Amino acid sequence: MGLFNRRKDRPATSERAEDGQPAAASQGHVPLAGEGSPDAHDAPGAPGGQGGGWLASLRRGLKKTADLLNTDIRDLFKKQGRLVDDEFLRELFAILIKTDMGVGPAGEIRDRVQRDYRGRVVQMDDVLQTVRQGIRELMAQQDEPIAFAAEGPTVILVVGVNGSGKTTSIAKLAYRLVAEGRKVVLGAGDTFRAAAVEQLTIWAERIGAEIVKGPPGGDPAAVAHQAVSRAAESRADVCIVDTAGRLQTQVNLMKQLDKIRRVVGNQVPGAPHEVLLVLDATAGQNGISQARGFSEAAGCTGIVLAKLDGTAKGGVVIPIRQQFQIPVKFVGTGEKPADFADFDVERFVAAMLPASSDR
Repeated sequence: MGLFNRRKDRPATSERAEDGQPAAASQGHVPLAGEGSPDAHDAPGAPGGQGGGWLASLRRGLKKTADLLNTDIRDLFKKQGRLVDDEFLRELFAILIKTDMGVGPAGEIRDRVQRDYRGRVVQMDDVLQTVRQGIRELMAQQDEPIAFAAEGPTVILVVGVNGSGKTTSIAKLAYRLVAEGRKVVLGAGDTFRAAAVEQLTIWAERIGAEIVKGPPGGDPAAVAHQAVSRAAESRADVCIVDTAGRLQTQVNLMKQLDKIRRVVGNQVPGAPHEVLLVLDATAGQNGISQARGFSEAAGCTGIVLAKLDGTAKGGVVIPIRQQFQIPVKFVGTGEKPADFADFDVERFVAAMLPASSDR
């Protein structure tokens, strides 16, 4: 059983096109992968990719970080080990910073190594084990699945900047919900980008979800209102509302996001039940400012870490978790539907810093 409990009164839906792409993809209407990107390997059902399950996919996604940590930390050591002194700690700190985890978490892990080993000669595996434990503690979170409403449709807002993979992540989440037997209504609230609306429309048709759209450049809050109304009227289980890919520094657009929250909250008690922030795993430290801006404006309840495809470092979720206490709920590594999965701290650490036996 996955994250979502299957409804017994609805059959699962998992129909796919022969080429693994949504209907009309071959007509070249819009890019079907990342936010405005032609990376079709990131689409649900896309063919290709190596085998080995989701953990293997996550390891491929975090390969850049794993290689950096293991190579650079190994270079700190001589065959006989290394004395943990001030010079060693400075070098270790600099290596940790390269993972995008930021000064705060890197400092905490360095201090842990100092407490455990200062003045001792240690081997690389000793230090790596301490680093792993430090990341585990910094990323510690309860398993937090989607918070479904007790009555009426569960309303999920999805936010993020242009290019983060937001629209594709919505499609993957909807794909998964429909496959679990839930009725889904999508709200195409990114009215300022025609490609986003068209992309989401293609996905809705492909996965069997209903979609509500507004006029180009129209009021996103009006689309959200109509989508939630339609979800309630049709007795849908979930309403997922896309929002404009706004920059977190644009105050007027953040006010628009707050307006959407108020609109859906007036329609359904407790809505939005989830506000998911999609972060591009390649964004680095810019992800922190995005998390700050969107958390303040939208009250984010979870993070979707998208585009973890081997070019990303992925460490940016560590300071975000530390500073804002926003749990990472999903990770998207592209290639196929199974690569959109529940976030798991142990798997994340194992992929970022594999043990000697796993390398």
